[in-house]
Amino acid sequence: MHPFIPVEPTDRPGHYRMTVPKNLCVGPPDRLFMFGGVGLASALAAVEAHTGRPTVWAAAQYLSYARPGTELDLEVIVPVTGKYNSQARVITRAGDQEIITVNAALGSRPDSPHHQWAVMPAVPPPEDCPEMTIRWQRDPDDMNSQWDRRVAAGSFGRERGKAPPATDGIGRLWVRPSNPDLPIDRLVLAVMADFLPSGVGNALGANAGGNSLDNTIRYMNFVPTEWVLADIRIHAVHAGFAHGRLHLFAQDGTLLATASQSLIVRIHS
Repeated sequence: MHPFIPVEPTDRPGHYRMTVPKNLCVGPPDRLFMFGGVGLASALAAVEAHTGRPTVWAAAQYLSYARPGTELDLEVIVPVTGKYNSQARVITRAGDQEIITVNAALGSRPDSPHHQWAVMPAVPPPEDCPEMTIRWQRDPDDMNSQWDRRVAAGSFGRERGKAPPATDGIGRLWVRPSNPDLPIDRLVLAVMADFLPSGVGNALGANAGGNSLDNTIRYMNFVPTEWVLADIRIHAVHAGFAHGRLHLFAQDGTLLATASQSLIVRIHS
C-alpha cells in the first residue's frame, strides 16, 4: 500500500478499494469531501498496480463527492495492452454511484531520447518565501494540513480586495508533503496537480478557489527533490468557470509533470 494513498487490492480481479480518510478531504467540517487530486491519485495507484506500468498520461472527470469513511470500489479496465504501453480506464464508485472516471495511458519505451524545453521560472528558494495562508481551511486535520506551501510569486490566500489581480494570471508555489518521509512520486504529483484552483484567487486578487470538473496530468522525468515548484497559470475566468494549466518542477529545474484543469469558481466570504 502507498504511504499516502491507501488503495488495496480485493479478491475480485481488476477491483481495488479505498476507505476515504478524513485527512485527505477538504470542505466545511460538516460536509468534508475527498480532495479531487486524491481521487486521481487513487485511480493511478489501482491502474499501475494492475498493469505493472507507470502512468504517462491520465485524465479524471469528477462526477460526485466522496465523504470521509466512504468505501470506494475502483474498477480497472484495460482495453489495450501492447509491448510497451497500455490504455486503461478506472471507474471509482461509492456503492452504485460513480464518483470519478479516469482514462490513462501507461508504459515506458526503452532507449528513447530525452530533451526538455520547458524552463523553470526564476524564483526565490523555498526558505526565502513566505508560507501560504489558507483562509478557507475549516478543519485543522483536513487535506491542507498535509502540505507545506510557500509563495514564490503571487498573492495566494489573500482576503477579498486585499491584493490586486494578477495581470498575467500566473502564480507560483513551492510545495512539499508535511511528512518528510513521503516520497515525491507520480501519486503525490497527481495530488499536487489539483492545487491549480488556488491560482484563481491570485489571478482575481480575491479570496477565491474552485471545485475541479476535471484534471489531466502528463508525466515527464523524475529526479529526487524535497520541494516542487507549482507554476500555475489561469488562462481565463468566464461565466462561473475557470481554465488553467500547471507545471511541476523539481528544485533543479527538471520538469516532473504538467497538468491542466477546468473548475467551478468559488469566491469565499
